[in-house]
Amino acid sequence: MLKKQLINFLIVGMINTIVGYSLYVFFIYLGVNYALAIFFSTILGVLFNFKTIGKFVFENDDNSLLTKFFLAYVITFAINVSIVFKLRNFGYDDYTAGLIAIIISAIISFVLTKYLVFKK
Repeated sequence: MLKKQLINFLIVGMINTIVGYSLYVFFIYLGVNYALAIFFSTILGVLFNFKTIGKFVFENDDNSLLTKFFLAYVITFAINVSIVFKLRNFGYDDYTAGLIAIIISAIISFVLTKYLVFKK
């Protein structure tokens, strides 16, 4: 079950990541600060991600879990911003730092959504 969930999470996560990173790049392109770009792209992606992850990964479309899902995203957001901040200090540009941070955040997101949000 864990293996299937992880594979489905990776597949759905790729789609969600493309959407999220595209939004992030769009906001950076507009000149928005990286932290706000992460914030806006995260907020816009939460509902889409909640439904895709809930339904296709954990086979659960219980809307009452949205608050827990949002909390998991708040935690992931804070970690994401911290990673980008650190990578910028090491000389990475906002685009590359954001991409690296998304990869790390995806792993953290799986653990949080599996064990905090959609636990059985």
